[in-house]
Amino acid sequence: MKLTEEIVDRIHFYLQENEQKKKEGKGKQQKKKIDIFEALLEEGYSIGYTTICNTIRNIQQESKEAYIRQEYSPGEVCEFDWGEVKLTIAGKCRIIHMAVFSPTWGDYRWGELYANQKSESFLDSHVSFFSEIGGVYREMVYDNARVMVAKFVGKSEKEPTEALLKLSLYYGFRFRFTNTYQAHEKGHVERSVEYLRRKIFSKRDTFASLACARAYFQRELSRLNQKCRNNQVSAQEMLEKEKDALLVLPPRYDTARITEARVGRYATVSVETNHYSVPDHLVGEFVLVKIYPDQILCYHNQEKIASHKRFEGRDHWQLDINHYLKTLKFKPGALGRSRAFSQVKPELKAIYHNYYQGQEKQYLQLLELVATYSLPKVSQTISLLEKIPTTVTTEKIRLILEKKDEPAPILVPSAITKKAKETLSDYSKLLGGIPA
Repeated sequence: MKLTEEIVDRIHFYLQENEQKKKEGKGKQQKKKIDIFEALLEEGYSIGYTTICNTIRNIQQESKEAYIRQEYSPGEVCEFDWGEVKLTIAGKCRIIHMAVFSPTWGDYRWGELYANQKSESFLDSHVSFFSEIGGVYREMVYDNARVMVAKFVGKSEKEPTEALLKLSLYYGFRFRFTNTYQAHEKGHVERSVEYLRRKIFSKRDTFASLACARAYFQRELSRLNQKCRNNQVSAQEMLEKEKDALLVLPPRYDTARITEARVGRYATVSVETNHYSVPDHLVGEFVLVKIYPDQILCYHNQEKIASHKRFEGRDHWQLDINHYLKTLKFKPGALGRSRAFSQVKPELKAIYHNYYQGQEKQYLQLLELVATYSLPKVSQTISLLEKIPTTVTTEKIRLILEKKDEPAPILVPSAITKKAKETLSDYSKLLGGIPA
């Protein structure tokens, strides 16, 4: 087999992998030339070892090129890159993706943590960054990741993804891509990824949740940006000087990845193997699904019908029991063992076990009251009934809730009566004081 561009790309991949391992302190785990050769053979490529060695030597020789030092103006250019950090989240070791922004003028750095590098995470990071700094840089610089580059056109031209194109048109910034395998062309952000990973997560890498890790990351970012540098000016102060040169910030861009999905027989839509419930009368219908980094929203006929927290893993089911009330009214016996019931709030489960076992129809009516009045109000009403004491039923709960919602009676008549009595009393005292 001849030396093809595909094989050269794989060699570049393994050399970059070696560089990454060196940065992470895993220098002894780098691949040597023979290891790269064997890896290519395992991938199905048929090529000689000598050809591999010559190609690696040529690539390394090409990397010894001269660099042209650049000068930038305030508000002109900002670089973006993804980095990875290994964290222990809720007891599990996970690879978390770090979106990092690094303006070329000043030392300000900003970033956010995500579960993946998908389109919605890419968009959310930009919108959050622009909102944080209160403006937009005139030019953004990217590498050749798939979330930014849809395809390569020839050797040097790249076609942007639809997500990047729409984002740039909305915010009014230009964008450019670095040359393939030329990480130094966005050296500011390359250094920033390594700097933030080392400065922030070398001190702490274990968190109860991704939300906790994000909060910690933002606190440490703020601390680093407020730290004074050698010229006695902090990165935050440099950003403040730069803000006047930024483009005006428009209203927040909707960062959702939008897709259409058919509602399955369990009244759910599937997003990346995870299932999210919608009202059961929509089985078989198509709904619009907006996918955010942490949230799933569903729409039908331009009306929002469901809102769920997004799962990070695979094959999970998130079910809202209120979406199944129509079906459960015909099949009340299915309530107790349904997956939807297993996911209701503990307080609602306790109400069922304490008052409604064997009375599923009444419990379903109670759920409708909860949807109308809220769980705290229903719980307070149950506590009131317990003090009387009396049997807790859905009908009694409804009567009390409806009574509470009635307007308070106008007390004018009783006020008039009181005033009249006071007047009569005054007359009585007056008459009593007149001599016979």
